[in-house]
Amino acid sequence: MTNQLDFSSLRLAILGGGPGGYEAAMVASSLGADVTIIERKGLGGSAVLTDVVPSKTLIATADTMTRFLDAHDLGVEFADDTAVSANLHRVNQRLLKLALEQSSDIRQTLERLGVRVIIGTGRLLDNHRIEVVPADGGETTVVEADALLLAMGSHPRELPDAMPDGERIFNWTQLYNLTEIPQHLIVVGSGVTGAEFASAYNGLGSKVTLVSSRDRVLPGEDTDAAEVLEGVFRDRGMTVLSEARASAVERTDDGVLVRLADGRTIEGTHCLVAVGAIPNTEGIGLENAGVAVSKSGHITVDGVSRTTAPNVYAAGDCTGVLALASVAAMQGRIAMAHLLGDTVTPLKLKQVASNIFTSPEIATVGVSEADVESGRYQGDIVKLSLHTNARAKMMGVKDGFVKVISRKGSGTVIGGVVVGPRASELIFPLALAVTKKLHVDDVANTFTVYPSLTGSISEAARRLHVHL
Repeated sequence: MTNQLDFSSLRLAILGGGPGGYEAAMVASSLGADVTIIERKGLGGSAVLTDVVPSKTLIATADTMTRFLDAHDLGVEFADDTAVSANLHRVNQRLLKLALEQSSDIRQTLERLGVRVIIGTGRLLDNHRIEVVPADGGETTVVEADALLLAMGSHPRELPDAMPDGERIFNWTQLYNLTEIPQHLIVVGSGVTGAEFASAYNGLGSKVTLVSSRDRVLPGEDTDAAEVLEGVFRDRGMTVLSEARASAVERTDDGVLVRLADGRTIEGTHCLVAVGAIPNTEGIGLENAGVAVSKSGHITVDGVSRTTAPNVYAAGDCTGVLALASVAAMQGRIAMAHLLGDTVTPLKLKQVASNIFTSPEIATVGVSEADVESGRYQGDIVKLSLHTNARAKMMGVKDGFVKVISRKGSGTVIGGVVVGPRASELIFPLALAVTKKLHVDDVANTFTVYPSLTGSISEAARRLHVHL
């Protein structure tokens, strides 16, 4: 007879309903714990309501437009030379509707599992109690629990001389207020968020100027990938200003004026300021519970999501580990496995697959080429351009590549990069190879469909075989 653990007496309170919070709630509740989740705005948090879901829905529309505009290269003709354009009001209505539907689906799932959902603002009284002010104006209550999970997320960083107004100057949560395509959008910040929105609005038909304080876009990503993307940006008419730091953004009579630190100015109709995020950790009573934070305000956690306070775990952007919804969800699940005595494996960042939803997309996993060049890892690298791939030629894909990295000597796949259409899907076989420590021959000797873009992954693995 199998012994089944019973956690029905364990009370868990979760502060924050984003991926880290709701995934943890599902795990804990399914194991029988008494779970309460406290969220200020709606289930799914910023990932669903103002960040991942709406932004990637916008990007999907832009990607469709880009494919239409490139269709003439494939022999597609339009009657009466019809121009393709985007109705931004309808686009934003659709993406906000999708976000609300997703949030509602998450809440219904949690409630079916027996999770108690409170929409309100929470503050820690100690490491067992959260004071909650309901959003509907009801009476303040105190939620008592045996363990806490903190998953409060983050919010856009703002510059004192470039404060968003939601009309001409925006942070990334406010762009969905727009009803017309910006005539000239200036994007300040060339990290992931800035690059994604610059790519999207360029695809939707805006003139875009991207202001980068570094020598290239996506300074923290694979150099080859960043160079391909920047080349595509310039080919599509985007202006990319490198090593140009914005010092201020001002409203004008009919637009915005961006001042650069070197004295130059740029005029546009709208400006997006995308210069990072700040964790939502201030003023929520972390000190009352003994939860330590770093200088940046992020909660300090270990590999199984424990904080410095007994019985208190943390997950997601508020920890500063890696700002991805998938990582937040994994942190939440790991926290529950540890709390509830289930089999647990500490978070391994070198197994995280991530994607940048530009056009083309950039997906990465595992060890990077920079890691190899620095000597942190010993590896062999093969890079294959997609212009030799038969399926890419059929699709009219001109830009992109596959890069596979194997451990020198053993031939184990330890990293990979894919640049191209649907790179977010194509990275999965490489993520499997990295996670399961597959040999390059395992990848090379696995059948791929012909023709397919994944054929380039298999070919890169075959070429790595000669290094062994």
